[in-house]
Amino acid sequence: MFDLHRLRLLRELKHRGTLAAVAAALSYSPSSVSQQLSVLEKEVGVPLLEPVGRRVRLTEQGEILVAHTEAVLERLEQARAEVAGSLTGLTGTLRLAAFQTAALTLIPPTLTLLRAAHPALRVHVTEAEPEAALPALRARDFDLVIAEEYPGHPHPRHPELEEVDLSRDTLRLALPAGAGDGPAGRPWVMEPEGTPARRWAMALCRDAGWEPDVRYESTDMLLHLRLVEQGHAAALLPDLLWCGRKPTVPLLELPGGRRSRRLSTVVRGGSSRHPAVRACREALARAAQDLDRAAGDG
Repeated sequence: MFDLHRLRLLRELKHRGTLAAVAAALSYSPSSVSQQLSVLEKEVGVPLLEPVGRRVRLTEQGEILVAHTEAVLERLEQARAEVAGSLTGLTGTLRLAAFQTAALTLIPPTLTLLRAAHPALRVHVTEAEPEAALPALRARDFDLVIAEEYPGHPHPRHPELEEVDLSRDTLRLALPAGAGDGPAGRPWVMEPEGTPARRWAMALCRDAGWEPDVRYESTDMLLHLRLVEQGHAAALLPDLLWCGRKPTVPLLELPGGRRSRRLSTVVRGGSSRHPAVRACREALARAAQDLDRAAGDG
């Protein structure tokens, strides 16, 4: 019989990459993690790790063991969901990650709905971009992630994660007031290189036949907006940024098929039936619908 705690350490190593990262995430010392994995190797009877420079990676046998560990942990998630579903009220902590504009606009009304319906449920919110939040979800740092997907740039799909559509968020070209010469030849603010938003924005400009002069880089959409408002840059801004309010800068429609990003909620497959996860998804969906209605009324 293999020790589940040690199996989880091996799984954490696969997802986090280094002994130091596993130790930091679980509040152990690296030497303690290494010792526990050595004991697991003795239990299994074959090497599970092999050195690669100053790092280690899983052997073929280690990968096999982690695959089975994933299945066991998913069943435990299902058991946890069923136990929680048998109780009369929601308690405990739900760990939620959301990117900036979702955190600004969707999270506050979602928290209000959850507080009214489930006052004993504690919701812990972290602002994180999907490219960091989704791996952390797989590593069990979060229970639910609000993700975004730009046209033509889908994020990787993982079989152990379950994704449900939340809403569509229209993207528009924002220009400084009085900018009559269009976006070409102007300074631009975009998200950092390597992000899905940056790849989408660059492809959009290049397809239009010109190269943007990107002078400012940030994941902060409020900074993007301020630079446009004060005449320093053009930007591509999501409607979610306005939260039903009247835009403060001139906005132009983008070409058909490239106008919106897809918002979704992502959880681990075994936890999708957990009542806290279901309640959070329902509250997020209602918050998104309310925002859509407010935008339509505006």
